[in-house]
Amino acid sequence: MKKLYGTECYIQSVGVKNDLEIDGFAIAVCQEIDVELSRHKSRSFDEMENWGDDLSSFDLVLALSPASQRRALDLTQFYHIEVEYWPILDPTGLGDNREAQLVNYRQARDQIRDRLVARWGEPVEV
Repeated sequence: MKKLYGTECYIQSVGVKNDLEIDGFAIAVCQEIDVELSRHKSRSFDEMENWGDDLSSFDLVLALSPASQRRALDLTQFYHIEVEYWPILDPTGLGDNREAQLVNYRQARDQIRDRLVARWGEPVEV
């Protein structure tokens, strides 16, 4: 999102749980499009709030899995926050070898990019 649209909006990446480390395949395929994930820290919804990000200050939650959609709907039931579910391929564990796994991760990356462009239009120059 930041790569495509800059820092005009405030964005946080969270998950249902904290997996501690960003997946190496995700890092590799995002590097291909000049998105740096190696320094990114994963965090859960609970950690996000513990670190000072008030969920009620967000306008939109994009859920990329059924589990994250359920958690987002539970957490936002008392707030006026839109929750959108984007059924993105979960590439974790798919593929028989490194190249096959990278193909699946690229597909997931590109699905996310395509959904962003469909939702917010063509990227701006940043």
